[in-house]
Amino acid sequence: MVRSAVAKKTTKRKHSTARPTTSGTPAIRTYKSALNWLGSLTNHERNESREYSSTNFSVNRVARILSGLGNPHKQFKSAHIAGTKGKGSTATMLARMLEQTGHKVGLYTSPHLVMLRERISIDGELIPQLKMVRLIRKLVGSLGARARITYFEALTCVAFMHFADEKIDVAVVETGLGGRLDSTNVLQPEVCGITSISIDHVAQLGRSLPSIAAEKAGIIKKGVPVVSAPQRAEVKAVLQETAARMDSKFISPGEDDIEFSYRFESSRSVGPHTRISLTTPNSRFEHLHVPLLGEHQAINCSLALTMLDSLKSRGFEIDDQKAMAALTKVSLSGRMELIREEPRILVDGAHNAASVEALMRAIGQNIRYDSMVVIFGCHRDKDIPGMLKHVQLGADKVVFTSSGSPRAVDPLDLAAMYAEQTGKMAQTAYGLSEAIQIAESVVTKEDLICITGSFYLVGLAKKKFQTNADWE
Repeated sequence: MVRSAVAKKTTKRKHSTARPTTSGTPAIRTYKSALNWLGSLTNHERNESREYSSTNFSVNRVARILSGLGNPHKQFKSAHIAGTKGKGSTATMLARMLEQTGHKVGLYTSPHLVMLRERISIDGELIPQLKMVRLIRKLVGSLGARARITYFEALTCVAFMHFADEKIDVAVVETGLGGRLDSTNVLQPEVCGITSISIDHVAQLGRSLPSIAAEKAGIIKKGVPVVSAPQRAEVKAVLQETAARMDSKFISPGEDDIEFSYRFESSRSVGPHTRISLTTPNSRFEHLHVPLLGEHQAINCSLALTMLDSLKSRGFEIDDQKAMAALTKVSLSGRMELIREEPRILVDGAHNAASVEALMRAIGQNIRYDSMVVIFGCHRDKDIPGMLKHVQLGADKVVFTSSGSPRAVDPLDLAAMYAEQTGKMAQTAYGLSEAIQIAESVVTKEDLICITGSFYLVGLAKKKFQTNADWE
C-alpha cells in the first residue's frame, strides 16, 4: 500500500557567509568559507536547471576565467570522457592504469558522493582542504565583484589549477552535463572517449538519442582520436559524422582492427565476474578480470583500455603488464558497493534507465539473495518511466524516497506513476532513514536491500553507515 507522507520540507538555498573585502569580493580564509562561497553559486546539479544554452552553460566564459588565471588547462595533457553512463568507471580505470605505468595523473569526476574533494585527485590522493582554500581564494580574487560563474565552472577551474600547480603528466577528465557546452570542453585532449549513450537529462538534452549524441560529440576536437563504446545505430551515425567532419579517427572496440570479446564466469577463488580480451595493433590484453561487477563494466573496461592504447600511439610510454596489474586494484565507491552486512545493503548510483537495467542484471548475476527491496529516488529530468520499468523487473518490494534535492521527484508521485505503469503498489518515505526502517522491517538475513536512482541518495546512505571524521 502507498503510505501517507508528512508534509514535504522546503530546501533553502545556502548563501556565502564569508565576509566581503573592501573590493566587494568575499574573504576566503577557511575551508568552511570556501564551501560557503561555492554554495552561494548557481548549481545546476542540485537546482532546477535553466535553459540549456550557451548563456547558462558557457565554455567561453570558463576560457576567459582560466585565461585570467594563466591558462592552467594548457599546462598538462588530457583524456576527455563524455557519455550517459559509465563515465566515472571508465575514467577511474584509465587513471589507475596510467598511474601504474609511471605517469602523474589528475582525475576530475562528478558528482561526489560524500566529500566535495572526491571530485579532484592526483594519483588517488584527494585535493587537500588547505590547497582548495588557497585555489578558491585565488579564483575569487581573479573574478572581481561582478563576475559570473557557476558551481561546476568554479570546481573545474580549481581542478585545472591544482593539476597545473602539481605539474601532472596527464588529466583524465569527465564531463558534467552533455559535452558541447560543458565547462571541461576548454580542453584540447590527446584522446576523447564516448561511453554508452542513452536517454538522460531530457529537459536539457532532449528525448532524441541523435540529439543527445550530438551534444556528447561536442567534445570531439579536430585531429584528435575518439574512442566510442558500442552504440545504437542512430547514435553511432552521429558520432562517426562528427568525427569525420573534425578529421578525427573513430575507434570502437570490436570493430576494424580492434578485437574485443567478454564472457561472464564464476570461480571459487574470485566468484562471479567478467573477463575480457582486447587486441589492437599496439597491445594485447587477454582474459583480463574486470575489477568492477556487471557486464556493463566489461564495456567500460574495453573503452579505458582502447583509450590507453590510443595514448600509447600518441607517444605515451605504456607498459601493458603494469596496466593490467593496475586493473586488479581498481575499486569505485557507490557502484555495486555493499555498505552493510546485516541486513545486506547495496548501493549503486544508477541514475538513468540504462544504468538501472544494467544494475538489476548485475545484481542477478553476482549476488545471491532470496528477496530484494529496492529503495529508489530520482530527479525530475530523468527518463522516469524507463527507470521504473527496470526497477519493477528487479525488485520484489519497492520503497520510494527522496534525497532532499530540490530536483528530486516527490515519493508519492513516484509511487503513483509506478502503480499506473506496473499495476503494483509501493511504499513511500520522505527521508532515507525512514525508507531504510521500512525495508529492514520486511527483510531477512538472506534478503538484500538496494539503494539506487540517485548519486545523492547513495551519498546519504554512505554517510549514514560509514564513519569518517574527515567527511564534510
